[in-house]
Amino acid sequence: MQLPLIVCGLVASLAAHVSATALTYKLQPNERACFYAATTKPQEKIAFYFAVQAGGSFDVDYEVTGPHGKSIMDGEKERQGDFVFTAQEVGEYKFCFNNEMSTYSEKFVDFEIAVENDAKVSLPSKPGTSPEQTSALEESLFKISGQLSTITRNQKYFRTRENRNFSTVRSTEGRIVNFSLIQIALVICMGALQVFVVRFFFQGARKGYV
Repeated sequence: MQLPLIVCGLVASLAAHVSATALTYKLQPNERACFYAATTKPQEKIAFYFAVQAGGSFDVDYEVTGPHGKSIMDGEKERQGDFVFTAQEVGEYKFCFNNEMSTYSEKFVDFEIAVENDAKVSLPSKPGTSPEQTSALEESLFKISGQLSTITRNQKYFRTRENRNFSTVRSTEGRIVNFSLIQIALVICMGALQVFVVRFFFQGARKGYV
C-alpha cells in the first residue's frame, strides 16, 4: 500500500513544478497577438509549441522576447514550431504571433507555453527500503514522465496534420462544387444558345418560302 502512495506523491510533486497554458487562438487578418508567461527564478526551462491548424497557407510569423525586450527567437511564415529554452532572467516573457502578411485569411493557431522547474523532488523513503531502490524508482518515474511528454507532442503533431488535411479536403470539396455549378451553368447556356440558333434558322427558312 505504501508504493502507490509514494508514486502518487511524486507525480503530484512533479505536476506542481510545471505551469502550462494550452490555447487555440483565432488570429484575424493583419492582427498581432501576444501572450505572456512569467518565471519566478533564473534558469527555468520554458517550452513553447505552436501549430497553425487552419487558414491561408498554414503559416504565421512569431517572436519571443525576454523581460527587457530582448529578442530570444523569431521566425517568418512558419507552420509549426517546438522549442525549449532556458530563461536566464526572472520576469515576464512575451510570445507574439503576427498575421500582418494576410489581408483576408484568418488563422487558427494552437499553442502551448509551459514553464518547467528542473529541480527534482526527493522521494519519501519507505522504512526498510535502501536508497538505491528509491533512486531507481525515482529515475523510472522521471523516464515515464519524459516518454509521456514525447507521446503528447506526437499526438499534437498528428492532430495538426489531421486538421490541415481536413482543411485541404474541405477546400477541394468547395472547389469541386463551384466547378460543377459553373459547368452546369455553361451546359444550360449552351443548350439555350443551340435552341435559339435552331429557331432562328427555321424562322429564316419560313420567311424564304413565304
